[in-house]
Parts: sequence; structure tokens; C-alpha cells
Amino acid sequence: MALNYIWVGFFLIAFVVALIKLIFFGDTEIFKLLMEGMFKSAETAVMDIALPLAGVMTFFLGILKVGEEAGVIRVLAKIISPFFSKLFPEVPKDHKANGEMIMNFSANMLGLDNAATPFGLKAMKSLQELNPNPETASNAQIMFMVLHSAGPVLIPISIMAQRAIYHAADPSDIFIPALISVYMATITGLIFVGIKQRINFLDKTLLTWLLGVTAFVGVTLWYFSGLSKEEIELKSKVISNLILFTFVTGFVGMGFYKKVDVFPTFVEGAKSGFETSVKIIPYLVGMLVAISVFRNSGVLTDITNGVKWLFAFTGLNAEWIDALPTALMHPLSGSGSRAMMIESMEHFGADSFVGRLSSVFQACSDTILYILAVYFGSVSIKHTRYTLVAGLLADLAGVITAIIVSYIFFY
Repeated sequence: MALNYIWVGFFLIAFVVALIKLIFFGDTEIFKLLMEGMFKSAETAVMDIALPLAGVMTFFLGILKVGEEAGVIRVLAKIISPFFSKLFPEVPKDHKANGEMIMNFSANMLGLDNAATPFGLKAMKSLQELNPNPETASNAQIMFMVLHSAGPVLIPISIMAQRAIYHAADPSDIFIPALISVYMATITGLIFVGIKQRINFLDKTLLTWLLGVTAFVGVTLWYFSGLSKEEIELKSKVISNLILFTFVTGFVGMGFYKKVDVFPTFVEGAKSGFETSVKIIPYLVGMLVAISVFRNSGVLTDITNGVKWLFAFTGLNAEWIDALPTALMHPLSGSGSRAMMIESMEHFGADSFVGRLSSVFQACSDTILYILAVYFGSVSIKHTRYTLVAGLLADLAGVITAIIVSYIFFY
């Protein structure tokens, strides 16, 4: 229901704001801008997102089907089952959803968005098979969505590359603040959902895994923090693509070894890729059009100006507010927030406090509204329960952490 109110609210708020600008400020172009944005976003949802996604989905869901028939997914599920059985108690230990979720999380952490989405949609479909109420998100689906949307990407390669384009002295200097912020967003989302679902975080198995993951993030942080920008980009790209290609080759190889009819099995699994991509188009179009209307109405700029006005009375340092549009746009649209980040670097400079903070904001979590539209839309879930609240809370934790650590590192 929360998502429904937000969707309607985007249109109503945009209409009221645009009407005020037309009547009181004589902005005769505002409604034209809104309509052009609507048509452009609808086209983008289909031509730039859904159709390209169909090709990637077709390939990776075919590969996943081969891995499933070869038993690889079951092996992955068994490895992770001690942890997932505590975090996802409704999912059987040997269920294929466990392996698919770990594939999604692994691809996300490596920054492989194109691979993460097919794995995630497949996992969502498997979790839907266990859902007693198909129109309402289950506990397992909510936990999966919040952890996925928190977006624990270890190395924000694309953001560092964008900073290099704008001549940052050290494009990788946002690496540590970004990783700390993403980690806090993920932990916040996990704890919030865990409390709602009454998960025992003091359980020995769960606590051991969480401490292990924390240690892994810490070691990764320590290792990459000692490398140069060029070394970080080179090693992360090599490692990420090596791991992904190893998965693909391993699935095919194991299928052949287990005497699976590899190519026919691949084709069978691949068929669902296009079907899923087509199914999410209405949800994607609806969400992106609403976000476009909200953005083009100028509401985000008005909010930023309002926050600046309020902070003027406190006497506190308010330089972070200039980077706020990136943070406000991020839960709504990845491309929109990236545009805000680029605009900040163009206006203030890549090495300015605002330019760096905007980059850290961009690395914090994922676009929760887009994620909800795509993933829940793929299995026709209408009632998302507290998923949106949990996702926004995780995003807020990441934003607050980003501001604090950026002042420590860059100010």
C-alpha cells in the first residue's frame, strides 16, 4: 500500500507544484516539460531497460537452468544453508532459492549489475513458489529485497570511472567512505527486517556468519585501500569478470559432466528470460514515468532549498546540502541520481567536498522504488508490506553515514 500512495503522490505533488509555478511565477513551459519527461521515460523503460535486459535475462536464466539440472545450485544452497536457514527460516535448507540468492548477492558485491538482475529475478520467482499468499510479499521475499536494495557493492568501479572522466586527482579516494556507508545501509536494513521478523541475531550460527562477513569486508577494505587507482580498477575488473566467467563455464562444464543435455536445457531455461522481461514492462513504465514527473516538477530542488533555509538558522556547516539532490534522487532513479552526481562534479569540481560526497551518496544502496517495481512486478506481488519502509530506512542510514565519513575524510 505504501508504494501505491507514493506512486499517486508523485503525480499529485508534481501537478500542484507545476500549477503554482504556472500561476504565480508564469512558468509556461512547466507542463510541456512534464509531458515530454513522461513520454521519454516510458520509452526509456521499454527500449533502454526492458529490451536490453531481455537478452541478458535470456542468457543467464538459461545458464541457471543448466546449473540447476547439474546440481550446482543445490551445492551452493547446502554451503550457505546454515546461514540462510536462520535468516530465511521459511526457505527449506536445500531449496534452489538459496543458491540463486547467493548468486545474486555475489554478482551485486562484484558490481556485476547485468548478471545480478537475472539471478535476483530467478530467486524471487523461486521464493514466490514458497509464498502462501501470492499477492502479498512473504518474509523471505522482504528480507531478500531489502538486502538486495541495500546494494553491498564492494568496489564502485563505475563511479570511480566517472570521477576519472572529470579529472579527479584520485578517483578512488571515495572507496573507503563508500564501503563504510554501504555496509551501514546493509546492516541497518538487515537489523530492521530481522526485528520485524523476530530473528534471533544472538544465534551462534547467524552471529558467526555476520562476523565473518564483516571481517571479509574489513580485509577487502584494508587490501584495496593500499592500492593505487589503476591497481584497484585493474584487479577489481579482472577478479569480477574471472569469477563470473568461472560460474558460467562451471555450470556448463558440470552439466556436461553430469550428462545433462546442456544446450536443450539452456534453451528451456532461456525461454523464461524474455517472458519475465515482458512481464515487468508495465511496472517499470509506471514507476519511471511517475519518478520523471516528480523530478521534472522541480520538487527535489525546492526541498534542497528548503533544507538550506532551515540550516541557515542553526549556524552549522551546511555544505553537504549541495550534494543532497543526489541522495534524494537515489531511492527513485539510478540514472537520475547519477545525473545529479555528474552535475555536482561539473559545478563544484570532482575533488570538491560536494563532488566527493555526491559520489559517496551514489554508491550507497540501490534504487529501492525501481527494485520494488521490477522484482515484485515480476511475480505480480501487490502488497509489499514494510519492504519500502525498510529499504528507505537502510538508504537513510547510508546517507547519514556518508555525510559523517565524508566530513572526516574530505573536509
